[in-house]
Amino acid sequence: MPCMGYLVALAFLAIFVSLGTALFFMMRQGKDAPSDAERSRRMARALALRVALSVALFLCLLLAWKLGYIQPTGLPLQR
Repeated sequence: MPCMGYLVALAFLAIFVSLGTALFFMMRQGKDAPSDAERSRRMARALALRVALSVALFLCLLLAWKLGYIQPTGLPLQR
């Protein structure tokens, strides 16, 4: 399945965007910035989304491996 690589790359991009969003809310300061409670809530939501995306990506890769859509191509063990 050639589109599997694109889906994995898109999932990684979404994970990094969510991480960047959490960083933005953590570092935001100034007059127009929301209160600390609002910033904390938004940052926690962004980090929870990142964790959920990471778990979903792992489960999808595991399912694709079990169904035979992807095959492991690791290096052979040498002794």
